[in-house]
Amino acid sequence: MDPNPAHANEDLWVFAYGSLMWRPDFPFVERVEARLLGAHRALCVYSFVHRGTPERPGLVLGLDHGGTCRGIAYRARVRERADVVAYLRKREQVTSVYREVIRPIWLRQKPEQRVPGLCYTVDRGHPQYAGRLSLEQQLHHVRQGHGISGANRDYVTATVAALEQLGYRETELNLLAQMLGGQMSDIRGQMTDDR
Repeated sequence: MDPNPAHANEDLWVFAYGSLMWRPDFPFVERVEARLLGAHRALCVYSFVHRGTPERPGLVLGLDHGGTCRGIAYRARVRERADVVAYLRKREQVTSVYREVIRPIWLRQKPEQRVPGLCYTVDRGHPQYAGRLSLEQQLHHVRQGHGISGANRDYVTATVAALEQLGYRETELNLLAQMLGGQMSDIRGQMTDDR
């Protein structure tokens, strides 16, 4: 796989599993439901910048080892590939808690199509890797977390709303959103207005 996806000579597929699903903020020409095998979505990253601070860390999603993750794949044109990768590195790699990798992703089309996708997987050796926290620990960090991108609770409820729009329900994330008191219909309305 190409270790530097900015220099490939083909369109770029980006796999989104958290805030990129509902706020990609980069130019794309196609948006398709997709899945990644061998990793799952987990609230396993302490956020020191976007949704928290080192003193009051929030908690954000990472792709952790094992399982399957459903999300969104975005296709960016080859001419915008380098700019998209530069933007994603600035956004996702603020503290280098993620590993930038190219992995096969499956696009939900008829027939299903396998393409190389840019993914940000969690680095388990990084100090911000939280591992598997109890629901109570997750709730504590999400309630206290607030960073340059806003309140941690908004991140969780918007992600749950994005998953629900795709027809997916992840029990623990949904339970956490309910405990936070997120009004899912309000969040869905905001997401529709932002499009």
